[in-house]
Amino acid sequence: MSDMSVSGVGASAAQAASLGKEKTLGQADFLSLLVQQMRNQDPTKPADSSQMVSQLAQISQVSATQALQSSFDSLSKSLQGNQLLQASSLVGRGVTVPSAAGNLQAGGLDGAVNVPDGGGTVLVQITDAAGNVLRTLNLGKPASGLAAFHWDGIGDNGSALAPGTYGLKAQAGNAAAATYVSGKVAGVGMTGSDGAYLDVDGFGGVLLSQVAQIN
Repeated sequence: MSDMSVSGVGASAAQAASLGKEKTLGQADFLSLLVQQMRNQDPTKPADSSQMVSQLAQISQVSATQALQSSFDSLSKSLQGNQLLQASSLVGRGVTVPSAAGNLQAGGLDGAVNVPDGGGTVLVQITDAAGNVLRTLNLGKPASGLAAFHWDGIGDNGSALAPGTYGLKAQAGNAAAATYVSGKVAGVGMTGSDGAYLDVDGFGGVLLSQVAQIN
């Protein structure tokens, strides 16, 4: 009995949805209603022609807007497909992406600092989860742009630190500078609204638009 009841409810819902679609008015329906309005108008009080022209213009505008939206939707899907195809060519390549933390692996941790013009001496600090500085790297006075660095996983006290995630802070002269991490692309995917993303070893997922450098 319960199966029959559920089936009946499903059928009723389907019929209601079908009737809802049938009741949706399109451009042809609007034109038909307008023609009927003209046919059944009072001959002694004809409708204002300017109002009819305005109604026709509105119908045309709605139709044009719907067609434009449909075109934009098709273009968006096409662009997303092309973006995913382009991103797939980065699999196996090294990329540099913005991040305030990096994942120390067996080979160390590679990253970069965005050095501003006249930044002065650039220092990179490696910190633990509590913000304690474990290692300070002196990059000297590199030219403006991305200045690469490599951390071997050794702390300032000379001991090797365990693999894991560590914080990154950089300073160029007296100003803070943005930090980046580098890694190989293991895979690609689509987020839907934000476009293609990359799965970077030692980092995780990052949007294709956030890639600062391809190595």
